[in-house]
Amino acid sequence: MKIGIIGAGQIGGTLTRRLEQLGHEVFVANSRGPSSLAGLAKETGAKAVTVQDAARAGKLVIVTIPEAKIRDLPKNLFEGVPADVVVIDTGNYYPRERDGRIDEIEAGMPESRWVEAHLGRPVVKAFNTMNYKKLLELGRPAGTRGRLAIPVAGDDARTKDAVLRLIDQLGFDGVDDGGLDNSWRQQPGTPVYDKALDSASVRQALAEARNERTSQWRAAGSGPGSFAQRA
Repeated sequence: MKIGIIGAGQIGGTLTRRLEQLGHEVFVANSRGPSSLAGLAKETGAKAVTVQDAARAGKLVIVTIPEAKIRDLPKNLFEGVPADVVVIDTGNYYPRERDGRIDEIEAGMPESRWVEAHLGRPVVKAFNTMNYKKLLELGRPAGTRGRLAIPVAGDDARTKDAVLRLIDQLGFDGVDDGGLDNSWRQQPGTPVYDKALDSASVRQALAEARNERTSQWRAAGSGPGSFAQRA
């Protein structure tokens, strides 16, 4: 399958490597342009392209950039892209460490609803709860005892099923988290976030989630800090 990836950081780079290993044809882009991705392209066999070309590359597009940078993407990024192209949002809102304040999210909008509104395109929430090293190294064949799981939220059954199948190919169990309005159960600070859990434990963690953002994951101060030093 042809897959576009917008973002080549920890998650984007990991998915580029793993998906190419699985035989998919990956078109990867970032904000600095194709020439900055020459090393990743040479290493993996992926094609380095523009953001616009990644959005039009194939049947599935993964958007994996810092939350605040969603606002910097071209406004017409998905204009003319067929409606059956699946768009995955892997993002997390880190107001203190990186993103600064996003008022709508602070007011309770699920992070991926905010992303969806800015992209003008329905999205599926996935790949945001697992550390990139685990995503790179801990995939296991289906049926393996203790196989790790990844939750998936989205409003359309067909597109969500495509993401669940991709997760299975990568060596993880996909767990259906319901519609996108449920995706808050996957956000930072919830029981499933940044945990290595099997499918039963993921379901339990989702059930135990509470829809309130703790102070650690809310904006504070006048601006963002860095991951080394929070604001």
